[in-house]
Amino acid sequence: MSNKQGIQEVSTSTVVKDATVGIVVSRWNSMITEAMLEGAISTLVANGVKKDSITIVRCPGSYEIPLTAQWLLETKRYEGVIALGVVIRGGTPHFDYVCDAVNQGVLDLNLRFSTPVAFGVLTTDDVQQALDRVGDKGNKGSEAALALLKMITVRRSLNELS
Repeated sequence: MSNKQGIQEVSTSTVVKDATVGIVVSRWNSMITEAMLEGAISTLVANGVKKDSITIVRCPGSYEIPLTAQWLLETKRYEGVIALGVVIRGGTPHFDYVCDAVNQGVLDLNLRFSTPVAFGVLTTDDVQQALDRVGDKGNKGSEAALALLKMITVRRSLNELS
């Protein structure tokens, strides 16, 4: 597609038809992750993804998200995956280890599979901060879904240029 200056510009629309999406959601802190999941699903459906094209896989905690997402990607059925979890800081270094592992794991999956994995893992100091990110002011699950849809359209647009 060309813009007003005649330069080719790739689309980053959020309206995606016929997309297949996997969602990995952590069971730990489910009060928060389930609200993120609801936000992600409603955003996907509102932007053209059919409910029967969405697969949800629950894993025990955020640490297990990268492996679970990898299993989804290995099926080659999904144009993208959304990773949803929450890690709340405690009094030990456990928070840092889990956050680093999940972040690096999701990054590695994006690059290794060349398939977008949207990062919807909250890392907060307390429960209230996490609740604030799934409340009236916005839903991080929804934001992760929008990011994934944009990445899917970028990939589709680049494939059309080939």
